[in-house]
Parts: sequence; structure tokens; C-alpha cells
Amino acid sequence: MTIKDLKPALVFSIFDEINHVPRPSKKEEKIREYLLDFAARHNIAVRTDAIGNVVMTKPATPGKENAPTVVLQSHMDMVCESNDKNFDFNTQPIRTIIDGEWLRADGTTLGADNGIGMAASLAVMVDKDLVHGPVEALFTVDEETGLTGANNLGEGMLTGSILLNLDSEDDAEIFVGCAGGVDTTCLFTYKRSFAPTDFHYFRFDISGGLGGHSGGDIHLGRANANKLLARFLYKLSLEHELSLVEIDGGNLRNAIPRAAHAVFGIHAASKENVRVAFNTFVAEIENEYAGLEDGLKFDLETTDKPEYAVDSDTTTALIEALYCAPHGVISMSRDLEGLVETSTNLASVKMQPDNKILVTTSQRSSVESRKWDIARQVEALFRLAGAEVTHGDGYPGWAPNMNSPIMHIASEAYEELYGIKPAIKAIHAGLECGLFLQKYPHLDMVSFGPTLRDVHSPSERMHIPAVERFWGQLTRTLEKVADLKA
Repeated sequence: MTIKDLKPALVFSIFDEINHVPRPSKKEEKIREYLLDFAARHNIAVRTDAIGNVVMTKPATPGKENAPTVVLQSHMDMVCESNDKNFDFNTQPIRTIIDGEWLRADGTTLGADNGIGMAASLAVMVDKDLVHGPVEALFTVDEETGLTGANNLGEGMLTGSILLNLDSEDDAEIFVGCAGGVDTTCLFTYKRSFAPTDFHYFRFDISGGLGGHSGGDIHLGRANANKLLARFLYKLSLEHELSLVEIDGGNLRNAIPRAAHAVFGIHAASKENVRVAFNTFVAEIENEYAGLEDGLKFDLETTDKPEYAVDSDTTTALIEALYCAPHGVISMSRDLEGLVETSTNLASVKMQPDNKILVTTSQRSSVESRKWDIARQVEALFRLAGAEVTHGDGYPGWAPNMNSPIMHIASEAYEELYGIKPAIKAIHAGLECGLFLQKYPHLDMVSFGPTLRDVHSPSERMHIPAVERFWGQLTRTLEKVADLKA
């Protein structure tokens, strides 16, 4: 069986096409070209804006012209994480594997976030048997690394009064709210010093973590490779003079880091103490994460003496700041049981040109003041450590509207088809809906999608039967809206 044999056939065939088109965040040129070519091949009216967003329009089924216009919304880009260092997301297609009832990729992120939303939108645009009112399909750029498309949506791009965001990850759940977020970056400037000649040098690697979405998976208590790296280095620094040569961990602000490494030196006379400390550390971590992170791997290897190292003051400040930096759930919502209210992700540590080390963090909260409170706590910590700290523009949360008409319609559609009343929820992950409301405050919005698991990691997978239910809910919702009057 191949992906083209799966049902709904139209949705999966388009999803397969999408996964053959490179679409890393901020590099959406090829997927935009695909969308414009798709519109041309199917005689679909299309418009774009200066930032690169695409809107396709489809007239109503005859007799349904007076129904409200519905906007179907998804984003073009995908998170690019791979277990294969040689995999090139800029040129290579995603290789999909059917694994029982799940669809996954061969060692990379699957791209169902948000390729399946794109595929469903395009399927609506070309399916001649659907009954619907006027439809607009909005495809935004750069959702994953800055919500750039939603933040810069061109004037007049949308005319609809109802928006269906197709970027959620749980079957039988409808989302009516989401957290806001902001990124905080911390830049250290170090002096290059000659690496001590009487030191023994090691490379310490952490790999095999589950990682995952820094919003949707932050409450699961998964290991953060950057935090583990800092923990080991800090413990060593308490007993030994440590010379830091290289440090690297994590990749994306919205992914829990799965891997990290450091190259460091310890006085040659103490090298055996390092191995003892390593063995003790590994035993502790394996015990702490038993049953949760059984794939974690730790390696300590001797490496050649380098010429240069990071100066000792910056080494101390960086390690202590990373060790102290908060990560994970800060508080839970008092309004919605089980919902994370506020969190922070110690996302990446990267050495830069010109003797710089960049630490990237991401904060989220459904309460705007608490989002900024945790961001400023991170700022204060890293300023004390001597880093230059800046905050991104951030994005607003989406406050739940429990009286939303489209929420009731989408809920009824699912219940009519499958006999289950879907749960109404808010999500800790960021969606673009709050930004759309700033430009189009009249929009009535919900978000739903099929079941996805471990997004933003190479373990990402999509539940195949849930895709058929997602398609059923989407098309029945459009049918029900078509019976309304604008």
C-alpha cells in the first residue's frame, strides 16, 4: 500500500504532492510556486500579497451564493528536523512510510504540520461534488519561525466572515483559543584565548531525545538536551577548571532540543575524574527519565587539543546561565483544566561568527502579562550573566469565545457524522488566529485538524483514520454554513 491508496484519496494525493516540494520556513518560494501552478492548472482565481501569502477563491455552489464566505487557513512552511545529518530539506522530498494506522516520515519531520491543512484546503478548491458557499483558501508564509505571513497579511486579502484554521493536532477536539508567544535571544561576546596545553579535551554528546513541539508537548516533561548539557558542565566546573571550546544544542525556537554537544578541556591530571563523573551523570539521567526518554544517548570521547577556547569568564557565565535558565511549564490555567498557561523553552545554543554565542528561548502564555513576565525573567537572568538580550515582536493570544456560532456548527457537524460531541478547548501552542483578529476583528474562528503526534521532531506521525474524519468534519461544516444567509 502507498500513500495514494489511503482515504480520502484526494486529500492524501495532494498531501503527497506537497511533500515532494521543499518548504522550510523562510524558504517558501518553491511551495508558493506549486500553489500558483495548482491554481493555474485548475482555473482557480488567486491573489498574493507583498510578503508572499497566497489566497485562492472558489465561487459558491449554485444556489448558495448568499451564504457567508468561509476562509480555510493553513501555513506553507514546515519544521525541518532530521536524524540524518545529510538530509537536505531544501532539495529532497519527504519520504513517507505507512506504519499501521499511522503515516510517518523516514527519519525526518513528516510535514503534516501544516501540510495536511494545505492539502485539505486544496482538495476543497477542486472537489466538484462539495456543497458550499463562497470559499477562500489562505496559505501563509513563515508561521513556524515568526508568524511572518499572518503578521504582514496584505490589505484586502480576505473578504470572509468565518475562518477555519486547519492547523490543530487532535481529532474530536475543536480549539477556540491559543497562547500568545515571544522569543527572547541572549547574545554572549567572548574573547578567544589559547587553549591550555596541559589540559585533556573531550567531546560530550547528547542525542536521541524525543524533542517535540515547545507548546503542545511542553507539559510532557521530556528532556531538554541543552539543560542536560549545562547540568553536566556545571557539575564538572564545581570541581575542576574547565576550558570550553565549542557548544551547540537545539535548532528551532519552537522545538524542544533533542541533541546537544560541547567540546571542553580539563587538566590532564583529572581526566579520569571526568569519566567517573560522566558515568555517574548518565546513570542519574537514565534513572530520572526511565520509561519516558529511553532513546537518550550520551557519548564522551577524547578529542584533539584545539588551538583556541572561550575565555574563562564567559565560560563560567554561559554555563551558569544555561544551568539556571528556566525551561518547561511555569503555571497551569485556572480557567481550563489541564491547559498549560505559561511556559518557556530553552531552545538553542549556537556559536556565531565574531566570537559570539547566541542563546534562543521562546515564551508562551494565554495571559499576556504573564507571557512578558517570564520573558523578562529570562532577560534578567541572562543580563546578569553579561549577555545582550533582545525580545522579538511576539504575537497575541486568541481569547476563547464560547458563544462562537462557527464553534457550534463545527461541533454539530462532527457529532452528526461520528456520534461524538467534540471537546471544546484552547491550545498552548501558538496559532495565527490572534493576528487575523487584529486585522479582521469581525472574524468568527475555530481550529481543528486530524491527530498528529510528536510534531517538530523526526518522530512526527499522523493518524490515518483521523484524516478521513477531519475531511468529513470540514466538508459537513461547509455544507451547514452554506445553508446560512450572510
